Amino acid sequence: MRTNVVINDELIEEAFRYSDNVTTKKELIETALKEYVMNRKRKNLKELRGKISFREDYDHKSMRKEK
Repeated sequence: MRTNVVINDELIEEAFRYSDNVTTKKELIETALKEYVMNRKRKNLKELRGKISFREDYDHKSMRKEK
């Protein structure tokens, strides 16, 4: 989707300083959007803490073992 927006130049420059292997503004913005979405999904999962009940015999550590 093609979009024109005005973005703070100083913020863009700072973001480039923290980014690895990102060379264009397009890449920078796409990376930032992906990280934003990922962080929001993680936040939503954290809100579920304490709201999910598991069976007493449920062993989450057994799922980590290789089969």
